[in-house]
Amino acid sequence: MGIVSIALLLVLVIYVVFIAQLILGFAKIKYFETTNLTPKTAFTIVVPFRNEEKNLNKLLESFSQLNYPISLIQIVMVDDFSKDNSVKIYNQWRLNHEAVDTTLLENLELSYSPKKDALTRAIPIAKHDWIVTTDADCLVDANWLLTLDNYIQENNPEMIIGAVIYKTKNNWFHHFQQLDLMSLQGTTIGSFGIGKPFMCNGANFAYTKRFFNEIGGFGGISDKASGDDVLLLQKAVKSNLEKVHYLKNNDVIVKTKPENDLFKLFMQRVRWAGKTTSYDSSYAKMLAVFVLLMNLGLVCGLWFAVCDYLDWKIFQSIFLVKYVVDYILLYQSNSYLRKGKFFVPIASSLIYPFFSSLVGIYSLFGSFRWKGRKFKK
Repeated sequence: MGIVSIALLLVLVIYVVFIAQLILGFAKIKYFETTNLTPKTAFTIVVPFRNEEKNLNKLLESFSQLNYPISLIQIVMVDDFSKDNSVKIYNQWRLNHEAVDTTLLENLELSYSPKKDALTRAIPIAKHDWIVTTDADCLVDANWLLTLDNYIQENNPEMIIGAVIYKTKNNWFHHFQQLDLMSLQGTTIGSFGIGKPFMCNGANFAYTKRFFNEIGGFGGISDKASGDDVLLLQKAVKSNLEKVHYLKNNDVIVKTKPENDLFKLFMQRVRWAGKTTSYDSSYAKMLAVFVLLMNLGLVCGLWFAVCDYLDWKIFQSIFLVKYVVDYILLYQSNSYLRKGKFFVPIASSLIYPFFSSLVGIYSLFGSFRWKGRKFKK
């Protein structure tokens, strides 16, 4: 057996161990059943937005449908220098919903991260202790806050992470993104199950203002363009792991829009991947390294097999083992996030190693563009 085969098999073994841990961890996170508790938690919903005229009205209307006492809700919108009609759309919605306690703020350029700046701008004026963040291109379930309240009353957490999924059209490009997001959601849930949480999504993130201030807010992480979610989570975990919870319930799943442009998708994933170099968790860093090595190994392995430096049977076996362990984690995610809708991600799994490898390598050295802005690595 050649050195190429040995190297690939070694990476595969370590990769399988990591994914197996996440699979077992996923199973440990139990589904939360809501009760008929009287709502008593007051929430401040914070939404930073920039050039979201196509999406903002849908989000605001989903807020209008929330099954929760209006007296316990404050909505703070932070405009990040939009150049379209986003503010006009918000103002029109506010006129039609005068009973809602809502405020519009303009963002301030305080750091390298517009999203963190927006949250830093909003949190001091929040009237309620519980801050809930989401994005302007999202939709929330009617029982979103009600389920959060039930969980808070029964478990007394200080930070809650919820799931995010795409609302897709029936095309392969959207399904490919759904597959990728399901793998991230599965990793998120699995990491909580093994007591090593390191990932979350700011589109469905809740924490108390008290806890936010206690861990120093965005202090120490404001030099990163992104990371208002995962980097804050890791600060919280380091401070008090027991107060950081994952909430598994279909009513708190937030839906967002997939990208329709390959370049925008690539830039989004580069932005996400760029956070890994700032991870405080050694487990998270090791996992990220071996996920990249595994995908890059498949790409290189294919080339070696074509050039007869690697036996095709060994390459096929490595791909099959990776596919099986990935599928188990994806199956768990699919059962929860999409209620078990049928999927066989063979085509996506063939292309994903190339896409993932390119994103991972580029994120280590390249800059990215997002919302019309360019950010350096």
